[in-house]
Amino acid sequence: MRTLMPRLKLSALAVLALLGGCAGPDVQQYRAQQPALDLAAYFTGTTDAWGMFQRRGGDVVKRFHVTITGTSKDGTLTLDEQFRYSDGTSQQRVWRLVRGADGLWRGRADDVKGEAIGELAGNALRWQYTLLLPVDGSTYQMRFDDWMFLIDDCTMINRASMTKLGVELGQVTLTFRRRACAP
Repeated sequence: MRTLMPRLKLSALAVLALLGGCAGPDVQQYRAQQPALDLAAYFTGTTDAWGMFQRRGGDVVKRFHVTITGTSKDGTLTLDEQFRYSDGTSQQRVWRLVRGADGLWRGRADDVKGEAIGELAGNALRWQYTLLLPVDGSTYQMRFDDWMFLIDDCTMINRASMTKLGVELGQVTLTFRRRACAP
């Protein structure tokens, strides 16, 4: 019986991972939605974002503000993100994004394992990647499934699910606002 329990737990995790990987809408269902998102046009310049991380039970663990400076050169969109967290800590992430011939966006950042993949359709972007997340001296590989929706020319909303081994651990919610739109 003792050897059976670990196998059952592993099997249950495998089933959850498979179900989690298959779930979710197809970004193409938003292809007719307006305004259409032009990723490079939206993020070129300075954009502010306000967000929070919630555990899967709903508790807000951290709030943050991000200042994003976007530049576009030679087909590469660079996003320099400066995070300021509610606990007083700060962080920087620099994304380098390129749109492929297949229409998919591909991106890299120092704290992202491998390549991030983004599919754009209409007003929506689905952005998937594995973030190397430092917590209490350890680094965890967390899978992010971001959904960004352009609301108007100035405002975009992002909701991301954070999972490990197919189990959702929490969600990140962000609201982006382009500074060029400030009154």
